[in-house]
Amino acid sequence: MKFFSHSARDTFGFAKDFSRTLEGGEIITLSGELGVGKSVFAKGLCFGLGVKDDVLSPTFTIMNDYRGDKFTVCHYDAYRLSSGEEAYFGGLTDYFGQKDTVCVIEWAENIASALTNFKLINVTLKRVGDEEREIEIQ
Repeated sequence: MKFFSHSARDTFGFAKDFSRTLEGGEIITLSGELGVGKSVFAKGLCFGLGVKDDVLSPTFTIMNDYRGDKFTVCHYDAYRLSSGEEAYFGGLTDYFGQKDTVCVIEWAENIASALTNFKLINVTLKRVGDEEREIEIQ
């Protein structure tokens, strides 16, 4: 599935709508260059899942968890991690695949070896203009 976003607001809205398809247990990876809108997508997804808290990028905490209407949302930023083993030994993988949880991982490629036994929903964001983005879900 591909979506063309013309603004951060479009990206947020698309992610909010996409969240309605989730059933729990999903691991959503967000890929794309710095500043392309991964955090905006994560915020829209959380909003769509009923998270009332202010969703902040977990750059330094690595993982923030939020309670939504039906699920706990674990929002990861793996930018500062160097391997899947680091994520595993840090306890970050404990929530992967849990039916009452949706995991959203920015920079998931940095911990790819920790994700090999899970079904992933891969979201790639590409810059196609100043504000325009191509969002592809696989």
